[in-house]
Amino acid sequence: MREPYARTVDPHVVISGSRDLPGEIYRNLRAAILDGRIVGGERLPATRELAVRLNVSRTTVATAYDRLISEGYATGRVGSGTYVEANVATRDGRPAQPRRALRSRRAWESVPLPAVFRVEHPEFDFRAGVPDARLFPYDELRRLTARQFRSPAVGSGVYGEPAGHLGLREAIARHVGVSRGVRAVAEDIIARVLLKPRDRVAVEDPGYSPLRLLFEAIGARVTAVPVDDEGLVVNALPTQTRVVYVSPSHQFPLGMSMSLPRRRALIAWAADHDAAVVEDDYDSDFRYGAKPIEALQTLDKSGRVIYVGSFSKTMLPTLRLGFVIVPESLRIAAQSAKFLTDWHTSLPLQAALATFIDDGLFARHVRRMRTAYQGRHEKIVEVLARDFEDELAVIPSSVGLHVSAIARTASVDQIATLARVASQAGVECFPLALFSAGDNPRAGLLLGYGAIDTDQIEPGLNRLRGCFAAMDERGSRG
Repeated sequence: MREPYARTVDPHVVISGSRDLPGEIYRNLRAAILDGRIVGGERLPATRELAVRLNVSRTTVATAYDRLISEGYATGRVGSGTYVEANVATRDGRPAQPRRALRSRRAWESVPLPAVFRVEHPEFDFRAGVPDARLFPYDELRRLTARQFRSPAVGSGVYGEPAGHLGLREAIARHVGVSRGVRAVAEDIIARVLLKPRDRVAVEDPGYSPLRLLFEAIGARVTAVPVDDEGLVVNALPTQTRVVYVSPSHQFPLGMSMSLPRRRALIAWAADHDAAVVEDDYDSDFRYGAKPIEALQTLDKSGRVIYVGSFSKTMLPTLRLGFVIVPESLRIAAQSAKFLTDWHTSLPLQAALATFIDDGLFARHVRRMRTAYQGRHEKIVEVLARDFEDELAVIPSSVGLHVSAIARTASVDQIATLARVASQAGVECFPLALFSAGDNPRAGLLLGYGAIDTDQIEPGLNRLRGCFAAMDERGSRG
């Protein structure tokens, strides 16, 4: 009978001496089996093949295999080969640890890894930052990407510029120039840039947690600055701040836009204190009816603003494409930082996206998404105002893919409990306290609508309302 298919492994075998060659081969393979690097049922290389690769005799390899078989680590099958025994015990898939293992810096050990997206398909998905992947034009981008792999410029095997694909830089410059009034030329844009460590950094409170954690991890001194109805409180900025990180068009997570007087005050403060302002314009492509506000970069006349954009909301988070527009004085340093980080982002994907933008497909895609999201935005605000009046106060917003609401009576701990109860009931949403950077987190909820159909919003919120009611019945509040 024909043997079932089994993967033939290509084990890493190191021979350091010449006295006991079969023993060395045996010990290498035994360690790989015990560590779980070679798993039960996999086939070892043919003795002739491994002998040629190790430059030893076939008899030497056969002797090592015979020892593995005799000790129960492998089994030989006539006419088929040598296989790792299926029931052999391993070290839990981990190699033995040295007595004094290397330790990372404490800052990296304290960074919580994201767990909020482990639930892949909740019944009602109100998680923020998730676009509707069903609206994505897969066929068009697949066609453009395949074309780029046939392009001599991309398929030549030569490394690209750290600044990014020239065509994409030019396309992004035109796009943000038209859609946001941002001043840019192609040389200003890179795929990603790292800010200098050990500066004092001011972040919004509440704000985008991963950036705050990154600043802390690289040794920066991070200060949480409060946010009010007009955005970041400029008067609360420490005088020695080197970098201010803000999301003025649609404050994350609360959702308000920074007022014009506050934006002007921030730019003036940065000029007076020799500071940089990082403007995160993460989702302003989705604005519903309200008049667009000027980007900080547009108001900036002193070269203080670094404009950061992303395609994670307009395209897909899995593409991992973004851009940075820096003042001319930082251009060389930004490109150098990108080079040292990962040299450049995938060129075929960059080139495909450039064509996608230039052919008008991106603008058409954004218009389609904006129409869909506007209906969801209006629906979620309507239901919250009507059915949650006693529970939540909606923060006015007309941008983006989420709505935030402050709890009227519930505490931070009670909202955290509510979110856990809701998750068990099939409703996924974020407590606002997750994004707190200071000592006074706000009690409330952040409700995204990028990944949920319009007709599922009301049923999902009704179930969330039931979770509030269940807490009242159990006496969890008050």
